[in-house]
Amino acid sequence: MRKSTILLASLMLAGSILLSACSSNNEASNASNAGSNAVASNSGSNSSSNAAGVQGDDLSIEASDMTKLPQLAQNRTDTIIVGLTDPSGSFTPYFQQSGYDGNVSSLLYTPLVTQDEKGLPKAGLAEKWEVSEDQLTYTYHLRKDLKFTDGSPLTADDVAFTWTILNDPSYDGDSLIPSIGIKGAADYKAGKATTISGIKVIDPQTVSVTLEKPNATALELLGSDVLSKAYYGKDYKYGNLNYMKDLSSKPLGTGPYKLEKFIPGQEVRMVANENYFAGKPKTEHFIYKTSDGDTWQYLETGEVDYASFSATQENIDKLKSMGFVNLATYTPSNYGYLQVNLEHSQMSDKNVRQAIAYGLDRQSIYVDANQGAGSVANIPAAAISWSYTEDGINPYKYDPDKANQLLDEAGWTVGSDGIREKDGKKLTVHFLGFKNAQNDIFISLATENFKAIGIDFQPEIFADFNAMVAKVEGGDYDLAAFSTSLLNDPSDGVAQFVDGELKGYDNPQVKELYNKALATSDIEERKTIYAELYKLLNDELPVIFTNYKKQVYAYNGRIENFKMDPILGLSPNVNNWTLK
Repeated sequence: MRKSTILLASLMLAGSILLSACSSNNEASNASNAGSNAVASNSGSNSSSNAAGVQGDDLSIEASDMTKLPQLAQNRTDTIIVGLTDPSGSFTPYFQQSGYDGNVSSLLYTPLVTQDEKGLPKAGLAEKWEVSEDQLTYTYHLRKDLKFTDGSPLTADDVAFTWTILNDPSYDGDSLIPSIGIKGAADYKAGKATTISGIKVIDPQTVSVTLEKPNATALELLGSDVLSKAYYGKDYKYGNLNYMKDLSSKPLGTGPYKLEKFIPGQEVRMVANENYFAGKPKTEHFIYKTSDGDTWQYLETGEVDYASFSATQENIDKLKSMGFVNLATYTPSNYGYLQVNLEHSQMSDKNVRQAIAYGLDRQSIYVDANQGAGSVANIPAAAISWSYTEDGINPYKYDPDKANQLLDEAGWTVGSDGIREKDGKKLTVHFLGFKNAQNDIFISLATENFKAIGIDFQPEIFADFNAMVAKVEGGDYDLAAFSTSLLNDPSDGVAQFVDGELKGYDNPQVKELYNKALATSDIEERKTIYAELYKLLNDELPVIFTNYKKQVYAYNGRIENFKMDPILGLSPNVNNWTLK
């Protein structure tokens, strides 16, 4: 299972703090090359009216009584503290094993190309770029006088070095760059060439890369973080990247902050980077507090300056009563789902999966029980994505009669005890979940829902998320509750259906549409393809889509210029935060 999916599932389902895009390599992969720096300008509409409706009634509330600010927070004059589940200490992009490490590295590194609030490409370390007419060659123009945090220059050689080592045969990280198909990369990996022919350093500020075939995610995927050749490459030997793991705890980055000290189990201390291309951050120190504890307590006592919660009216009222925090709501760019064990015979039957979708009252479980803080999901796309659509999509509204009809058609007959049977086997659903309020609600309501359609529901809850993941990977389950990582591009939301991650699912038509959508950078064309793909997956239900969450974030009223990005989290704007 993809690490980023697992780790953000832990973040979201455990009710922890959502901080930034939790991919282990912090790669963006937005669809288009639209915008002022691109050749094509197919910006289209970022989000449909349907998607916007999911975020309805967004609010922004300023702190009402700063006299309530805890003394602990008042004492901080040059430091902002944010809570984070324990990172491992591996803070170099591309070589991380934890999405929590990615939260840290998102402040230590800045990519060549980032995203604006609409999810479209935006200049990062690269001030502009060009894409060839055949969509195969990408040329990046770096800003002048870029520096790493130690003051050493950042040039096109560093970019070329980064792309090269990710195509080394010993690279075993999660980056998608090796799969994008750089011309000559296969020969380099096979030892048939000493360089990658598709990578060209034109001058110190200009580098180009040529692909074997078009890929709509290439601009930002290749425009990810840059590693220093002088630092990370001094010990590089072809076929051996083991030394990189030793350097991961001593990152040399390009971001607004640089690592000062990591104290495992306690905190990650960072200090403002005076060499940051956009200027030294306005607040000198930034700390990720990593000790386990109650997020509410940390916020109330002033131990942290920021926290995120489900946007229930109860939570909003409680946060408002604190007086010293500003509030705003947002919808993260991800979706929740029940992973299905398609290798179990009863779950491999589409009729059974559809019956479960009809038989679960998802509106009550995920929306009503959460005081409307979210909506039901039916496709593998973020509610705020430009690809989101409800046209032609089956909403699977709660209908136990329809569920019973489908189970009858699938040959499952109701036994004397009310549980359905087939070929002498009872229809049992073994559910795995992580201990949190949402899964408590799910189990309570799903127990009654499943009973009404003759399914023997057997829930199992884990206090330790990693233990749950281990059981999923061992195959001893029927359904398991997860949430995706933050989705930068529509392809991210469907990747698990084509890359072999979801065992037992292999649909050539899904793969064909997935590849077709990546072969063009025209957003309108991609929308059409994804609409067809969503209809197919909505019908087949290789996973059972559950919900979108609406979050409320609260931050210390002393912080000015605070901004939350629903795709990239805190990192794009943290350098502008100030304490008044």
